[in-house]
Amino acid sequence: MSIQIQNITKRFNGFQALSNVDITVPSGELVALLGPSGSGKTTLLRIIAGLDFADQGSILFNGEEATHRSAKERQVGFVFQHYALFRHMNVFDNVAFGLQVKPRRARPSKAEIRDKVHELLQLVQLEQLARRYPAQLSGGQRQRVALARALAVEPQVLLLDEPFGALDAKVRQELRRWLRKLHDEIHVTSVFVTHDQEEALEVADRIVVMNEGRVEQTGTPEEVYDKPANPFVFNFLGNVNLFHGRVHEGAARIADIGIDLPRQGEADGTAVVAYVRPYDIEINRTRQGADEIEASVLHIQGAGSVARFKLERLDTREIIEAELTRERYRELGLRTGEKVFVKPRNVRVFTADYQI
Repeated sequence: MSIQIQNITKRFNGFQALSNVDITVPSGELVALLGPSGSGKTTLLRIIAGLDFADQGSILFNGEEATHRSAKERQVGFVFQHYALFRHMNVFDNVAFGLQVKPRRARPSKAEIRDKVHELLQLVQLEQLARRYPAQLSGGQRQRVALARALAVEPQVLLLDEPFGALDAKVRQELRRWLRKLHDEIHVTSVFVTHDQEEALEVADRIVVMNEGRVEQTGTPEEVYDKPANPFVFNFLGNVNLFHGRVHEGAARIADIGIDLPRQGEADGTAVVAYVRPYDIEINRTRQGADEIEASVLHIQGAGSVARFKLERLDTREIIEAELTRERYRELGLRTGEKVFVKPRNVRVFTADYQI
């Protein structure tokens, strides 16, 4: 079941929640709507579900108009952040609920419902907890019950609103890996909302980065991370260092470093900003060439899979964050207060107001 979102616009009392949003979700993909609070992610998800309706634009399922269909008619499964389980029902009855309330003509037999629920509980690895109540479950177990309940009615589309947002970090990490594995088994078209960049990068087939009701970029995790479309995407997807400079003789000049511009024709003096990930900062004890920046070591965090450095530029006093492999960290043997030479790699340059 593919989903086409065409020119969706939504306002709430004068507030522009969504502005001309266009997205295509291919059949069978797991797509993340990623962005900060207030970016329009949940509003869009609710419009896809039929729980809210847009002021303008269209929603198509498999090319068929669904814009004015109710949530029930759209055959979507919706998983809320805070589970929304029935506290007075045990796990079995929570999962069975959607099947039991179907119209009599469409309702499966009791035996069919029983078999379906046990099949789903086995799928979400909770079969042994069928008779427990929500209060007797952990947060991760409750979320898996909520997911099983959404799947029970065999939805054509599965929608998840911050499904792991209420869980602690360790459980969240375990569940998102489990969700990816589950999706690979059932292949139902799924859209989930998250503000967690790591979650989106790890779980999704495709990421839609949203900001202030607009789509900033759509692509695979590798595309949006390695080739961000603009400064917002670059900043939102992980830590980044900013180096300020200006255009001079057709190149961006950052300190004594010249960087090619993505396009020619920028006037000399145009303000530019170079974006560099911490792991693309090379550190040397001695100068290796002219394209380096002098800095001093302010802080070293050596524990963990990588060593993290906080450096201070000697010319501007700006802070640079760098990450080195443990092998390189041991090789350099640096201490706080030492002078070093920094060389940025894989630099992306934007004008100060937008992309070049």
